[in-house]
Amino acid sequence: TISIVLFVLYVCSQFSRGVYAIFGFYDKKSVNTITSFCGTLHVSFITPSFPLDGTHQFIIQMRPDIKGPLLSLIEYYKWDKFAYLYDSDRGLTTLQVVLDTAAERKWQVTAINVGNLKDERKDEAYRSLFQDLENKKERRVILDCEQDKVITIGRHVKGYHYIIANLGFVDGDLSKIQYGGANVSGFQIVDFDDPLVSKFDQRWEALEEKEYPGYTSALTYDSVQVMTEAFRYLHKQRIDIARKGNNGDCLANPAVPWAQGVEIERALKQVRVDGLTGNIQFDQHGKRVNYSVNIMELKNNGPVKIGYWNEVDKMAVTKSDVFPNDTTGMENKTVIVTTILEAPYVMLKKNADLFIDNERYEGYCVDLAAEIAKHCGFKYQLKIVGDGKYGARDAETKIWNGMVGELVYGKADIAVAPLTITLVREEVIDFSKPFMSLGISIMIKKPQKSKPGVFSFLDPLAYEIWMCIVFAYIGVSVVLFLVSRFSPYEWHTEEYEDGQIQTNESTNEFGIFNSLWFSLGAFMRQGCDISPRSLSGRIVGGVWWFFTLIIISSYTANLAAFLTVERMVSPIESAEDLAKQTEISYGTLDSGSTKEFFRRSKIALFDKMWTYMRSAEPSVFVKTTAEGVLRVRKSKGKYAYLLESTMNEYIEQRKPCDTMKVGGNLDSKGYGIATPKGSSLRNAVNLAVLKLNEQGLLDKLKNKWWYDKGECGSGGGDSKEKTSALSLSNVAGVFYILVGGLGLAMLVALIEFCYKSRAEAKRMKVTFTDAMRSKARLSITGSTGENGRVMTPEFPKAVHAVPYVRPGMGMNVSLTDLS
Repeated sequence: TISIVLFVLYVCSQFSRGVYAIFGFYDKKSVNTITSFCGTLHVSFITPSFPLDGTHQFIIQMRPDIKGPLLSLIEYYKWDKFAYLYDSDRGLTTLQVVLDTAAERKWQVTAINVGNLKDERKDEAYRSLFQDLENKKERRVILDCEQDKVITIGRHVKGYHYIIANLGFVDGDLSKIQYGGANVSGFQIVDFDDPLVSKFDQRWEALEEKEYPGYTSALTYDSVQVMTEAFRYLHKQRIDIARKGNNGDCLANPAVPWAQGVEIERALKQVRVDGLTGNIQFDQHGKRVNYSVNIMELKNNGPVKIGYWNEVDKMAVTKSDVFPNDTTGMENKTVIVTTILEAPYVMLKKNADLFIDNERYEGYCVDLAAEIAKHCGFKYQLKIVGDGKYGARDAETKIWNGMVGELVYGKADIAVAPLTITLVREEVIDFSKPFMSLGISIMIKKPQKSKPGVFSFLDPLAYEIWMCIVFAYIGVSVVLFLVSRFSPYEWHTEEYEDGQIQTNESTNEFGIFNSLWFSLGAFMRQGCDISPRSLSGRIVGGVWWFFTLIIISSYTANLAAFLTVERMVSPIESAEDLAKQTEISYGTLDSGSTKEFFRRSKIALFDKMWTYMRSAEPSVFVKTTAEGVLRVRKSKGKYAYLLESTMNEYIEQRKPCDTMKVGGNLDSKGYGIATPKGSSLRNAVNLAVLKLNEQGLLDKLKNKWWYDKGECGSGGGDSKEKTSALSLSNVAGVFYILVGGLGLAMLVALIEFCYKSRAEAKRMKVTFTDAMRSKARLSITGSTGENGRVMTPEFPKAVHAVPYVRPGMGMNVSLTDLS
C-alpha cells in the first residue's frame, strides 16, 4: 500500500487529465480519504469494495450488502450459539449488525478478530484457534475473513457448519473442505444459470483462461457497464459535462468542486441494467437495491443452489435436500448400511447369484444388522464399501476413505462392520457401545509338532525334582541304616524251632544294601521281606512312605497329560520376542486401526515395532486381511501378521488350520456400530446393542460364526495341543530302561558267576576252568554230580547251621559241621 499523501497526488494527477469518474478499491485505511476527496471535488467513485454505512455522496457501491442474507440464513438454521471470525480490513459493520441482533434474540456469539495474526505464524495461530473452538464445542462458525486459510487449516469433519460471509461462494477452492464432512453454506451473487452469465463464460473460455475470474471481477465488469450506461444517458440528454476553467482542480486552494460532477452522479444512480451480478439498481445514496443473492450449500458433487434471498421475499428455499440442524428420522426411509466383505462378519453366500439385495450376504454383521433393524424399526439396505477399506484420513488431502468416509460424506446412514472405536474416528463419526471386545494379536504359521523325547516320561517332574528324589532316596537309606545300627531293637539273635538260643551273636537285617533295597521298594510301591522293628526305624519308613505317596501321586496325575499331548514349539511367544529379532518380519493392514495404533503409540516397544514396519523392504503392510493371512501361510514361518484377536481366532479354525495366535493381546478395544455425527439413529442403535448384549444374543452370534462353523475340529485352531493315543516314541525310554536293567542284571550275574568260580577253584584246589564247568553244570542241570545228585557245597559254620531235634522225638543228635 502507498501513503495517503502519495495516494492523493496520484488521484489528482489522474483527475487533472480530465477524468469524469473514478473506478477503484478502498480499504479501511484509505476509505475516509477517498470519501472526503470525492465529496469535496464532486467526483463519483465507483467501487466493488465492501459497502459503507451511512450516506456518502458521490460513492457508487457496486457490492450488495450481505447483512440481510446473513441474518436470514442464521435464522433459517436456527443458530443460537456460534463463532464469528472477522478480518478488521473488511470492516466491522456486518459484525455490529449481527451482535445487535444477537442481543435482541439472546444469541451467544463469540467474535474473534483474525486480522491481526502475523503472517509467519498464521497457520499455527489458526490451528490453535480451532482447537480452542473444539474444546468449547463451538462447531458453528461464520467466516467473514480470509477464506483460504480456514479451508486449509480448519476442521472439516462431520458436525461442523461454516457460513462463508461473502458473495462468491464458488470462487474459493472448496475441494478440500468438500470431502471433509463439514457443512458449508454461503452466498453467490453471480447466477450461472443466467443467459447473460453463460454468454460471458463462453467469451471468457475463448480467451483460454483457466481460472474463473471471481465475483469481484464480475462487479468490475458491471461497474464499467454502469459507467457506460450513465455516459450514454448524458450524451443522449445532451448534458454538457465538459470542464471549464479550474473546475475540479484538486490542487487549487481552496479546492474548487466540479460543477458537472452532480450531473454525473445523478446519471450513475439512475442506471438500471442487468449485469453479471443480476439486477443493478441504486438508491439515492448510491447503494444497491432490488438485488437477489443465491443461497448455496456444498454437497458431495459440489456447490448446489438451495434457494435465494431478496429484499421482498427475504429467504426462499427452493430445494428440500438441504442439511438441517438435526438429522431427521429414518422411519420412512431405507437406511443405507455400509459394511465390508470380511469373514465371518460379512460374506457372500455360495449361491449369491440366486438372491437379491440383503439376501445375498451372510455372517455375523449381517445377522447383527437384521437384529438392530428389528429393534429400531427401520428398513435397510446393505452396501459394500467401494474401496474395501475400514477408514483412515489421508495426511495430505485430509480426505477420509473406507466406511468412515461413507458416513462422513453422507453416502451411508450407518456402518455395521468390524469397525474399531478410535479417537480419530470418534472426532468425525459417532459410535455405539462396543458389541465385541478384542485386542491386537499376533498370527504366525503353526509350527510343526515336536516329537516326544525318549525319556519324555520324566517330563511330568522337573529335573531338579528328580535330582532331589535321588538325594532323598540316598539320604533316607543312610538314615535308616544309622538308626538301625544305633537302635537296640533292630538287633536280634537267631532262634531254633524249639525256641532255644543257638549262639549269643546278634544280627541286624538293615545293612546298607538292605536299607537301599527297602527304600527302593517303598518308592516303587512294592513290598519288601524286611521291615523296621524299632520305633525310630518305623518313623523313617513312615515319612518315606508319605513322601513317596505324594510324589508318585503327583507324577501319575501329570504323566497322562504329558504322554498323550503333542506340543508345538513356537519361535515367537510375545510382542517382545517379535521386536527383538530380525529373522521373522511382521506387519499390519495398510489402512486400519491396527496400523494407526502403532503409528500413534508412545510405548517404547510398539514405537520400535512401528519404526521397523515403516522402513521394512519389501513392505510388510497388506491391503486386505486375506492377503495378510495368505502371506503368513506362504512365508514358512518368516512372517507374522498383526490383527484383531477376533479375526485371528476365526482364521485359526478355518482350513487348512495352519495358523495360530501367540501371546496375549497388545491392547484392549472394541468394535462399535458407527453413525454420522449428530445422527438420530445413534441413541436407538446404542439401546439396541445394550439390549442384545443383555439377552446374550451377541455371544450366541459369535459362537455361531466362530466355533459352531469351525473346520478344525473340537477346539479347532484355538488349541495348541491335541490329545491322542500313546505311541511307542512316548514310552520308548521305559523300554530302554527295562532292556538296560535286564542287560545289567545279566552282566552282574556273569560277574558273580566268575567271582564264585574263582573262589571255588582256590578253595577246592582245582583249575578255574573246572570250577566254571562245575558251576555251569549246576546252573543248567541243578546238579554237579552224576545221576543228577545234588552236591551241596560247604559253607562256613557261621553262615549255615541246622537246628537239632528235640529230645522228645527220641533222638539225640549233636550239631556238627559238614567238613
